[in-house]
Amino acid sequence: MSVYKAIADDLRQRIASGQLAPGDDVPTEGELAQQWSTSRGPIRNALAELRAEGLIETTRGRPSRVVRRKAHQAVDVSIPFTKWAREMGATPGAHTQEVSLRRADDDHVELLRIEPGDLIVEVTRLRSLDGRPTMLERLAFVEEVGRVLFDVDLDTVSITDYLAERGHPYAEVDHEIDAVAADELDARLLEVELGSPILRLRRVTRGRDGRVFEASDDRYRSDIVRFTVSASGRAISGEHFIRPVGE
Repeated sequence: MSVYKAIADDLRQRIASGQLAPGDDVPTEGELAQQWSTSRGPIRNALAELRAEGLIETTRGRPSRVVRRKAHQAVDVSIPFTKWAREMGATPGAHTQEVSLRRADDDHVELLRIEPGDLIVEVTRLRSLDGRPTMLERLAFVEEVGRVLFDVDLDTVSITDYLAERGHPYAEVDHEIDAVAADELDARLLEVELGSPILRLRRVTRGRDGRVFEASDDRYRSDIVRFTVSASGRAISGEHFIRPVGE
């Protein structure tokens, strides 16, 4: 094994065991060079490998520092937040802010493909990982589907799983990802600075009959979650992967 790989493995193990905790400084290049009786080249390669893995970060003028690993959220598949959290060993949490029945605005008329003046059910719910505020859900459902959500404590269930049990399974989901500035609600509930960048995942969900029944706007803390996409092919035109804003 090369020297830099051995150094990277040693630091990785110290981070995994908690010997180097989030926020701790990593030993300096000089300290590591002395410990391993090597030049600084292998040290820099080892640190670069850990930075690429998201385990440490480097700021000008100070030693490298251990960071919290970001949770990876795959967006080319649809998986309930609760299941996703548990599969990576985290404890999911939910704190419902609002469940309401109201008239659809113009945006929801278009997204849900309903008529102006139709009723929709809106849900605002804060999701957490191991007690850390992670994602703010803004969900809108056509009335027929959304009304069943008044029958259950939304802090205790996966909405996706509950709707499937009530006869409304998610059959097809379109995703759109961008970054937005945190508004007042985002900042207060996600515990971030007003105007700071956060990740947004917008979904439009269809049932087995092909009808749209949900439109969502989920806001994620970018210091906790990273989106990943696995593409099995490549469209030469690029139209399936990249669209200019406004198209």
